[in-house]
Amino acid sequence: MIHRLITEEFNYLLQHFPAVGIVGARQVGKTTLAKSHFDDRQKFVYLDLERNSDRAKLTDAELFLQSNENKTVILDEIQFMPELFPLLRSLIDDNRRAARFIILGSASPALLRQSSESLAGRIAYLLLRPLNLLEVKTTKTWQETWLLGGFPEPLLKSQNRFASTWQQNFINNYIQRDLPALGLAANPNTSLRLLQMLSSNQGSTLNFSVLARSLGVSMPSVKTYFSYYENAFLVYSLKPWSSNLKKRIVKSPKVFFTDTGMLHHLLGIKNFNSLMGHLAVGHSWEAFVINQLITVLKPDDEYYFYRTQDGAEIDFLVRRNNNWLLAAEIKLSNSPTLTKGTHIAMEDLELKHLFVITPEADNYYIKENIEVIGLLDILERVEQW
Repeated sequence: MIHRLITEEFNYLLQHFPAVGIVGARQVGKTTLAKSHFDDRQKFVYLDLERNSDRAKLTDAELFLQSNENKTVILDEIQFMPELFPLLRSLIDDNRRAARFIILGSASPALLRQSSESLAGRIAYLLLRPLNLLEVKTTKTWQETWLLGGFPEPLLKSQNRFASTWQQNFINNYIQRDLPALGLAANPNTSLRLLQMLSSNQGSTLNFSVLARSLGVSMPSVKTYFSYYENAFLVYSLKPWSSNLKKRIVKSPKVFFTDTGMLHHLLGIKNFNSLMGHLAVGHSWEAFVINQLITVLKPDDEYYFYRTQDGAEIDFLVRRNNNWLLAAEIKLSNSPTLTKGTHIAMEDLELKHLFVITPEADNYYIKENIEVIGLLDILERVEQW
């Protein structure tokens, strides 16, 4: 079994909180992680709230949960029974034993709270992302992981045909069932078209008005659809950094897919050769590197990009405790070159160090404060920060 990077944090939270939530996209490994904490099946009860037989056990939910008070109860896909939250709150207040409940959901805590009572002060949430290179480096190459994405099943099988079929079913289930169940009142065909349009704009700044005109819907509707995609962990927006600099800053966020395997499926990319020849290859590589970095950074780190209308740009910036932790340019070349705009951006932001992240270059310095580094090496370094 693959050791996930957040395992230690998960175990720590179980020692200190009565409820721990793991959120993340479907099929990302939440159930496997939750069950892996226990060496004895008698120590936990697992309920899949999409399964009728398990939902039936909760006909008298209070009785069932109280009868398993001495075990950890794992409630999978909690978003399908949000009415449980008030009861969980009451039971926890009666007995605040650590690790009473593990709650798994394919929607963000913010979205779950739209239809449920918050467990503030009683629960700690973790976000489980697709597999990171550090988690599979002994069995998978960066090329495989980039092409197939980080969802365990398609990546570990490493079969392009299976991965394509898996991604098609994954997307269809979200569009046809999961997003409507979460409250997205949209025609599934419109939802799919928007997702396809976003794949073509991946890595570019978001323009909701253009998307709305192309879809023939209102701009507020497009923004609503996008927020559901974000809360279901399909995409995310990377915000631009701005301060009091006297610069004309790009103010629109960039859109990125959380998994490059899903992105490649929507773009019709079937193998590594077609990926390398595709117009979107640069933006895809940028998404892959950023997704990998986010996985090894701390949950409360802040992420940005920087771009001015004069051409100054940095691909990825990380702030921690109001200071720059990481600044990176992302290049799909082991012999990268930098533009004048990069140097101007470094001056604008007063950056002391810039990483130029490549697929697998030997580490070396272009200048005293500009370091070229391979992807796996930067991940290993940042994980220790």
